[in-house]
Amino acid sequence: MIYKATGNIRAIQILLGHSKIENTVRYLGVDIEDALTLAEKTEI
Repeated sequence: MIYKATGNIRAIQILLGHSKIENTVRYLGVDIEDALTLAEKTEI
């Protein structure tokens, strides 16, 4: 729900405790390229 509302995959990664963004992407079922682009734009 948070990802759909914000598009902030880095925040989701931190909330879920994933060390790698790829794990979060797999968990969410989103495209890896889109996810990495979003993560690079996000400051936490």
